[in-house]
Amino acid sequence: MSSDPDQPTSLNEAHARNASVRVTLEGMLAINANVIEEFRANGGKVSGMFANEPLLLLTTTGAKSGQKRTNPLVHTTDGDRVVIIASFGGAPTHPAWFLNIRANPEVTIELPGESFTSKAVIPEGEERQRIYDQHAAQMPRFADYQAMTAREIPVVVIPRR
Repeated sequence: MSSDPDQPTSLNEAHARNASVRVTLEGMLAINANVIEEFRANGGKVSGMFANEPLLLLTTTGAKSGQKRTNPLVHTTDGDRVVIIASFGGAPTHPAWFLNIRANPEVTIELPGESFTSKAVIPEGEERQRIYDQHAAQMPRFADYQAMTAREIPVVVIPRR
């Protein structure tokens, strides 16, 4: 038996922990579905954790499945380009939507009163840092997210066509 409190001590406990992770994932998918529905029904206005946030809907093509996937995300702008950050709340891995963009950069963006398709760009080096810093200045929690992970959090820029 393990003395590490973070390690399951039995097969039943391991299954219970896996079930709670699935519930959390299922819960997040349900929250996203509700936010997407509310965004579309109310011209981009939503309640809850995204109320009063600059929100968009990002639709990507699944890297493995090839299916369309839509995620609500906060954004900023860089000139006339839309900027999103693949922070995943400071998690050690990239969010699935970012992996989808890396594999299939053609995306659809829905903003209040506007929808367009474009090819997402992933800037690197000084441009990435400039845009990340600009984004974090407007939404300081993104500076916290970078401090929480060893990975360099990617920036995604979506130009209007």
